[in-house]
Amino acid sequence: MNKLILSPEEIQEINAEISHYPDKAAVAIEALKIVQKHRRWVSDECLVAVAELLDMQPAQLEGVATFYNLIYRQPVGKTVIHYCNSVTCWMLGGDRVGERLCRHLNVGLGEMSADGEYTVLPIVCLGACDHAPVAMVGDELRLDLTEDAVKEILGR
Repeated sequence: MNKLILSPEEIQEINAEISHYPDKAAVAIEALKIVQKHRRWVSDECLVAVAELLDMQPAQLEGVATFYNLIYRQPVGKTVIHYCNSVTCWMLGGDRVGERLCRHLNVGLGEMSADGEYTVLPIVCLGACDHAPVAMVGDELRLDLTEDAVKEILGR
């Protein structure tokens, strides 16, 4: 029984979400977000356990997890930095901000920094084109970025 992989708290939170819907599968994204809140990412074992809890096939849930770009299927740092790589941000230097972040942290995209603090990922759009380039640092939207803002973003 794979459900034992999940903590009692995770199961309780997922079951609380399930209670609001007639179909357990409707909770797929929320259930994955609950696991990620507790673990920072969703391992294969956890995905299978969540699928079992939701009466879904693991492949179905994997399809949800890989479609939704804010579900992490590999370990990430304590702070995930999403830099926008949409056309507007790219035109105004967003790619250079992303490159500077990676260079400063000595990581490639999607890799975790050696201290486990950061992961840098591109994201299609953060919806703040009028303040491009932008990045989401954890839960904080950072606007009008420059390459020089990298040290400030990282709090160094």
